[in-house]
Amino acid sequence: MSLASRESTKQQGTSGPDAFGPDGLGGEQPFISHLVELRDRLIRMVIAILLVFLVLFPFANDIYTFIAEPIRAQLPAGSQMIATQVASPFLTPFKLALVVAIFVAMPYLLYQFWGFIAPGLYTHEKRLAVPLVTSSILLFYLGMLFAYYAVFPLVFGFFSAVTPEGVAQMPDIAFYLEFVLKLFFAFGIAFEIPIATILLVAIGATTPAALKQKRPYVIVGVFVAGMLLTPPDVISQTMLALPMWLLFEAGIFFSRFVQPKASENEGVGTPDGPEDDPDSPLSAGETDRSSTPHRSPDNDLSTIVGDEIDGGDRNEPGRYRPMTDDEMEAELDAIEAEELETLAPKPAPKPAASSTNDSMQVELIETLIRKANELRAAGEVANAKQLLYRVLEEGNSDQRVVARNILVDLDR
Repeated sequence: MSLASRESTKQQGTSGPDAFGPDGLGGEQPFISHLVELRDRLIRMVIAILLVFLVLFPFANDIYTFIAEPIRAQLPAGSQMIATQVASPFLTPFKLALVVAIFVAMPYLLYQFWGFIAPGLYTHEKRLAVPLVTSSILLFYLGMLFAYYAVFPLVFGFFSAVTPEGVAQMPDIAFYLEFVLKLFFAFGIAFEIPIATILLVAIGATTPAALKQKRPYVIVGVFVAGMLLTPPDVISQTMLALPMWLLFEAGIFFSRFVQPKASENEGVGTPDGPEDDPDSPLSAGETDRSSTPHRSPDNDLSTIVGDEIDGGDRNEPGRYRPMTDDEMEAELDAIEAEELETLAPKPAPKPAASSTNDSMQVELIETLIRKANELRAAGEVANAKQLLYRVLEEGNSDQRVVARNILVDLDR
């Protein structure tokens, strides 16, 4: 279903043309209209990035100087950064200004994205999404600030300390920018762990108790992630893994406030029948007669079903009446006898008596077998085989087996 149609069916109090289709009759909007809206919002997002970039580009070199300050402060006396490519002095600050423009315009970009998907969300989804989107932006910025002010000085100080003697440390500006952008992105994503944890609990995929049980695996996982997302040094790996673990613990704490609570009456029937549900096939006032049989207030099973409704006579012919104990015992005995009769093994049918002709045929084949043996003993193999072939054609299964064995012996 399209976003506009979801809005019209899920939100209450919606009015105006947005609550219905183009014809005003409640139909879905055409798919093209959503593509046009998406195109318009993407154009606005691109224009916003370009405007911010045009404002920041004159200060691109100053921005790069600010970003490079952590490593420049750790360089030995007399060392400086270099540009090993011809266009690096221009392209590197240009790239940095564009990336900073995207980061600065991120709130507006998310606002446009939110404006596109918001009509298709329920009211409770909107209440949950707005604080999560806001906090995710703030946490991403906080992760970048943590990387710049806490991680960069330690990492670059470590690199300067381990530089071999006789090696001049002069980092390239393009490689440095790629390095710091990778760290900015890694720490920004790592600081989104509380948001991811809260979302998983909110949608019912897990619970805070289950997350606590998986704490040892999470600790190992964050150190592995720190190893993969940061340069190959212990300091940056640890500086990323420890905040990720602490943020995971914070996510567990705050997820308790959004954990869905099971309904107290879920799965429990009421004695008055099903609740009035507009989606139920039963109309208002009707009851599901296929549900649990009715019982009288004193739980007397001998009470006639429907007696409290029409006051009928229990002795009326054809009226339902519960069985007495004696009738129930007789019914159970009959069922048990029927089952035993069904399960009892049936005697195998007796084989029909052999006729005189069959007996004569068997004796004739036996005579042929004896004659074949005599011919085999006399060395007349060909005549013996002819008799055995006749046995294979006219004899029974046992006689054919004997004939085959004799033929195999003759072939040897």
